[in-house]
Amino acid sequence: MCGIIGYVGYRRSQDVLFDGLRRLEYRGYDSAGLAWRENGRTECVRAIGNLDSLACALDAHSGTDDTSESAAVATATVSAGIAHTRWATHGGVTERNAHPHTDCSGRIRIVLNGIIENYLEVRESLAAGMIHCTSETDAEVVAQLISYYYDGDISAAVRSAVAVLSGHFAFVAMCDDDPHTLVGVRQECPLVVGMGDHELFVASSISAFVEHTRRVVVLHDGEMVVMRPSGLTVFDANALPRVPQETVVDWDEDRCEKDGFETFMLKEIHEQPSAIAETLRQARAPLAPRENHRLGLAQLCNVRRMIIVACGTSYHAALAGRMAIERWARVPVEVDVASEFRYREPIIEPGTLVLGVTQSGETADTLAAMRLARAQGATVVALTNAPGSQATRDADAVLFTRAGLEIGVAATKTFVAQVVLLCALALDLARARDALPADRLAELQRELDLLPDRVAHVTQSADSPMRQLAEQLVWSPFFLYLGRLSGLPVALEGALKLKEISYVPTDAYAAGEMKHGPIALLGRETPVVCVATEQAVLPKLLSNLSEVRARGARVLAIASEGCKQIGEHAEHVVYVPATDSLLQVVLAIIPLQLFAYHLARARGLNVDQPRNLAKTVTVE
Repeated sequence: MCGIIGYVGYRRSQDVLFDGLRRLEYRGYDSAGLAWRENGRTECVRAIGNLDSLACALDAHSGTDDTSESAAVATATVSAGIAHTRWATHGGVTERNAHPHTDCSGRIRIVLNGIIENYLEVRESLAAGMIHCTSETDAEVVAQLISYYYDGDISAAVRSAVAVLSGHFAFVAMCDDDPHTLVGVRQECPLVVGMGDHELFVASSISAFVEHTRRVVVLHDGEMVVMRPSGLTVFDANALPRVPQETVVDWDEDRCEKDGFETFMLKEIHEQPSAIAETLRQARAPLAPRENHRLGLAQLCNVRRMIIVACGTSYHAALAGRMAIERWARVPVEVDVASEFRYREPIIEPGTLVLGVTQSGETADTLAAMRLARAQGATVVALTNAPGSQATRDADAVLFTRAGLEIGVAATKTFVAQVVLLCALALDLARARDALPADRLAELQRELDLLPDRVAHVTQSADSPMRQLAEQLVWSPFFLYLGRLSGLPVALEGALKLKEISYVPTDAYAAGEMKHGPIALLGRETPVVCVATEQAVLPKLLSNLSEVRARGARVLAIASEGCKQIGEHAEHVVYVPATDSLLQVVLAIIPLQLFAYHLARARGLNVDQPRNLAKTVTVE
């Protein structure tokens, strides 16, 4: 997912744009560029690589490394511009890929996030009209198409171009003939407007401009915004103006900074107790339909079957949630990878509730799966960390995690918040259906409420052992993660964290499957990480570990306090507080997050921006 930002106001736009790109770095990119109006002409600067390269290019463009205070003060005239961080979606990484894309005349420029699915067909149509693209990118096709329709009104040209395009995208366009007007379009990719004092921002994430304003207008799918110094106009999918609904987000600039931690990822690991506490606080609110988009009791009682659709880390949280819902509420639950669910012709029966789990609320495959389920008559609920996201508008009801802004690409606090909220939902279902005795419900609720303090304890106690172990195993060529029942989602998520940020080949399996193939990979140079928190299958798991050690592999185990047997089967054991096995998912993942973190740092890697990954995947 690329990051885009536009600005109209009285500051130096290049400063605002570059600072906004810094706050969008977490989304991943391989090139970046800016275009802005200065001294009556449009300036463009681009760079391949990270934003440090772009900063050097900007310095070279200006001929000075201007760090004076005057560089940041308001200008006397209106300043406008657009910028992006960009992946090379089509073709190779070239200088033109890094550039805010222009039409053949150089008059119209755009920055694009997402995918234009029919860009080849549009490109061929343009070529038939003797308009030839000079790059392989879909972004240039959009700029050329807008130019084709341009007849003095940039907003009309954008609207005509959008009618031709298909895909999921958001873009912002500017035109030399109307230099202080920006036009933004949202089509299944996020785009939000920031309302400042005599200035306007538009970006793919609130984080890009949160230091300047927290007043936000969220665009809906198919909508277009026209921004001028005098204000903004929002047009709906039918090209009719609508009154924009302004909201104030509860994030502030401090939440976007590292607060003394060396990385955002480490900061967010340490923020997990507060993320859990905030999520539980709102989850305990009365079941008030629509105010918090919570499910009503009647709906909970009538649920006969649940399907959870998700991707990546959210999928692992869904696996943990399935066990809680089935074990406590006795509701059958299926968990599907959203990209598979949307194509496998699923059977949706009456009484089915489909839950889409997506931290950003913008994950393309999860949104498509939710829409398919709703079209087939299911009640659809979104579980997300992002108010105002597309998932909240596509769903019949919404469950919000309260993890705050997560900058690190590798999810940490959003994962534990999702698991906690799914457990809270399982208890709501159990109460509504009288599936558990009152004393058992009360016990589980107490254990749930104790999680913030216990997570804080594990974060502190496990950090040093995990660092030392990571330094010992830093150059291991392969890791195998094993778990059973509630330990399996932890193993899957722990393995994902390691491969995401350290690039070490890592696999995760249900421990009972080890002898069905993965055991062939084991040897003295293959550490095995085992999640041994499920007492019901502990003897079976210990038998699996005996097989592992017979092959000479070292074993690192995550176990519940009081589990004496595990020490006989593992060289290294990290204990977490004893609680219900389903809640131990939240505790057991903390050491594995820290292990992945310290191993990647020991390898000298950038854990906040791992290669090839994006924070939100808005393409298939």
